[in-house]
Amino acid sequence: MRLILICLTVLLLLIQFPLWLGKGGWLHVWELDKQVVAAQKKNDELRARNAKLDSEVQDLKQGTGAVEERARFELGMIKDNEIFVQVLDPNAKVNASAAAAAPAVTAPIAATSKPSAKTAVANRPAPSPPARP
Repeated sequence: MRLILICLTVLLLLIQFPLWLGKGGWLHVWELDKQVVAAQKKNDELRARNAKLDSEVQDLKQGTGAVEERARFELGMIKDNEIFVQVLDPNAKVNASAAAAAPAVTAPIAATSKPSAKTAVANRPAPSPPARP
């Protein structure tokens, strides 16, 4: 009786081995499920990115607002009858190397019938350098 019990236990363990640790076992299936969830999450992120890019492309194709915004902020372009004003940080020390690398706040200002103090300064012609004899 004891021998039969030992043989049945060994057979049960041999049958369970492929179920748990084999090629199609539960542990392998569990690992594949985790990989599928990670791939689905990445696909959702890529779909959202593609939708954003698609809407940007449609906006650039159909409207002029997006083109104008890109021209202003990325290329620094201004419209006709606008005055370009550059505001420098008054606390920053200016030297030759830092002047080229220092960021400046710039903004185009729409021209109006009455120029403001900022536009009046911007409209003033630059002084000419003194002539050398």
